[in-house]
Amino acid sequence: MQLAFVLYKYFPFGGLQRDFMRIALECQARGHAIRVYTPIWEGEVPAGFDVRVAPIKAFFNHHRNERFSAWLAADLARDPVDRVVGFNKMPGLDVYYAADGCYEDKAQTLRAPIYKRWGRYKHFADYERAVFAPESKTEILMISEVQQPLFIKHYRTPDARFHLLPPGIAQDRRAPANAAEIRAEFRHEFKLADDDLLLVQIGSGFKTKGLDRSLKALAALPRELKKRTRLIAIGQDDPKPFLLQVKALGLSDQVQILKGRSDIPRFLLGADLLIHPAYNENTGTVLLEAVVSGLPVLVSEVCGYAHYIAEADAGRVVPAPFAQDDLNRMLAEMLSDDAARVKWGANGLAFADSADLYSMPQHAADVILAERA
Repeated sequence: MQLAFVLYKYFPFGGLQRDFMRIALECQARGHAIRVYTPIWEGEVPAGFDVRVAPIKAFFNHHRNERFSAWLAADLARDPVDRVVGFNKMPGLDVYYAADGCYEDKAQTLRAPIYKRWGRYKHFADYERAVFAPESKTEILMISEVQQPLFIKHYRTPDARFHLLPPGIAQDRRAPANAAEIRAEFRHEFKLADDDLLLVQIGSGFKTKGLDRSLKALAALPRELKKRTRLIAIGQDDPKPFLLQVKALGLSDQVQILKGRSDIPRFLLGADLLIHPAYNENTGTVLLEAVVSGLPVLVSEVCGYAHYIAEADAGRVVPAPFAQDDLNRMLAEMLSDDAARVKWGANGLAFADSADLYSMPQHAADVILAERA
């Protein structure tokens, strides 16, 4: 089949983008042709991919999305495909990969009533409805159990159109046989002493991921513990407001903020704790990447994959509703307890051997390629 994959932006370090790439490569490996539509492509193009970058611009995202949809529809009319697979909500999809949570639920619970009068709201609500309305034919690939009831509540989407996928952790995130050697080399490179403690926070969108919360928790550590603790945050985002916070908190010598990069497994093996106090997070793939590398995790309960941390006993979960004092206390306790961190790491490695955390691309491809009635 000729498959069209559609997303608003591709860059190598985003979670949605990495999921798209692995699913598309799985479909290609099964013998199908891959075409990609996007307004923005950053990075290399895989062999055999037909990437079509839409020549559109707009000041507002929702205007850009509308122009992109029109351009996409026109190109597909000229050059049809067998399936259209979207990684963002939009009309005309045969299959939608639900990387984002329910927009309508957020609009009703987190926004003032006047928000619904804006053009931005109408656009995103209409595009979500195009996917989830009862009369839509779009098959939905779900990666978060907690979001499905919300979509059903707001749109009465038939259960049969939902397909819950297992996580899709890349096998290269698992701790290799020479993990100790990689850890030692990493810590030497970053000038970490044996008794230094390294926190890592990984994920694009520092505001949503709660980097401000992590910085406050680091600043609140007991004096002696804080002196030997460092934090490295990695992601594609503007670091300026957080660098100002770092300076204000007196943490300039202890915090680094790096752009997205391809050697994340080294950081997972070299660190002592992954901290992820997100404000909201549909899943949180990096949580499981840490687990399978043997790195303990401290995560906020709102993250879709936080339950795996509890099930694996691979760290601790900050309960909802979030309180900064809870994060501060739990971080201090986890960093102070070397034996507990060893135990959480070992539990994570054991969980990696027994749980299905890897087969998302295969299951997604099965749905995409299935015969339609």
